[in-house]
Amino acid sequence: MRLFECLGCGQPLYFENTHCESCGRRLGFLSDALVLSALEPVTRSDGSAVWQALAAPELHYRFCSNADHEACNWLVPAEAEGQVPDPEPYCVACAHNRTVPDLSVPANLANWRRIESAKHRLFHGLLRLGLPHETRDEDVEEGLAFDFLADPPDPSAPRIITGHDNGLITINLIEADDAKREKIRVAMHEPYRTLLGHFRHEVGHYYWERLVRRAGDTSDAMSGFRALFGDEQQDYGEALQRHYDNGPGSGWQDGYVSAYASVHPWEDFAETWAHYMHIVDTLETASAFGLRVKPRISRGDELGVQVDFDPYRADSIEQLIDAFLPVTFAVNSLNRSMGQQDLYPFVLSPAAIGKLGFIHMLCRQARAGISSRVLDPAA
Repeated sequence: MRLFECLGCGQPLYFENTHCESCGRRLGFLSDALVLSALEPVTRSDGSAVWQALAAPELHYRFCSNADHEACNWLVPAEAEGQVPDPEPYCVACAHNRTVPDLSVPANLANWRRIESAKHRLFHGLLRLGLPHETRDEDVEEGLAFDFLADPPDPSAPRIITGHDNGLITINLIEADDAKREKIRVAMHEPYRTLLGHFRHEVGHYYWERLVRRAGDTSDAMSGFRALFGDEQQDYGEALQRHYDNGPGSGWQDGYVSAYASVHPWEDFAETWAHYMHIVDTLETASAFGLRVKPRISRGDELGVQVDFDPYRADSIEQLIDAFLPVTFAVNSLNRSMGQQDLYPFVLSPAAIGKLGFIHMLCRQARAGISSRVLDPAA
């Protein structure tokens, strides 16, 4: 992610900040400009109270309705003077919420705020990639939507399953509890499990539907997918049961980004999609900090890199991987110095990189508005 600074005083800001800790100004995120802006309050001639963003002083804004719950810091355009304001305005990210938990329960509210923080980072990435993301109002049957649900109090009742179904992504609130999520991670023998990772994985299922399945069974998108990921028509339930009964097959590291990716072509695509989003976002952050890696060892030159390009507009997957691998070697080493697990505990095989290249191509062509019925690797 890019770095942000207060346009009022120059204080460095985090994406989630709601106030500048230096000058005290209110902050709001402009999704059209992808900038976190300092704000000034304005009372208009009709008596309505709005905000003026220093990044776009010619316009007036209101906060997303979820700002009332301290769950969002994104802005929406204010109505024209004299017009009745929308009583529940929702930003680009929150407009995709279908169900939120019972917020009268304190634990639910705290967990939902954490979930929203991760979801907004997801949407920042989707907006940077320029990907389509219709809401359920725009696409009633397959628009992107979210249900954030808590397990029922009765321990014998069915648990909420995090997953995807025709554009509807369900997230169990338990994933926002660090201790419980870590317990699940260890029990599932996963090297990595985060809220943001869940969002990026599940939205990968949505984009398989959006960019591959909708292109048609005879499209280049589908044939390219099947050539790399396999035939998705194999029984998913049986494949999942085999994985839970027997674990990943021997040598899975040679073809997949993670053990779970080996379950089924759908999961392979979703896992690869998530890793692609991890890569471009991490590299953008490295670029924003002017990060330069040059290890002081005999082979340091070949492990060196300076991230001096826009990862979201990279020319090729090779450009991304050539920068990402040295960065992960550096940050993994830093984490180990603090006694933490590796930030990126994965090894990218040539086959996995080829699949990442397919994702890269899909994203570039979706951003350009090119039909995924005809995929040109050189596009």
